[in-house]
Amino acid sequence: MGRILIIRSFAAAVLESGAASAGERTVTLAVEDMYRDACPYIAKQSLTKVLGVTSVAVSFEQKTATVTYDDQKTTIDGRL
Repeated sequence: MGRILIIRSFAAAVLESGAASAGERTVTLAVEDMYRDACPYIAKQSLTKVLGVTSVAVSFEQKTATVTYDDQKTTIDGRL
């Protein structure tokens, strides 16, 4: 269930700005449902498995995940 929430958060939090500025993008996502010490690890592992994601940094204290991804390989809703 946690993976679904993370991936859904990834899809919902990024706003597409069009193909004219295609390439690598970095976004910071709110991950509000982190309550246990293992949550950042699970969030990072889940987001890293998304095709096109190149790096993930998760902060338990700030309840955020900073994700760098290639928008030529993935889209906001995970399709391409």
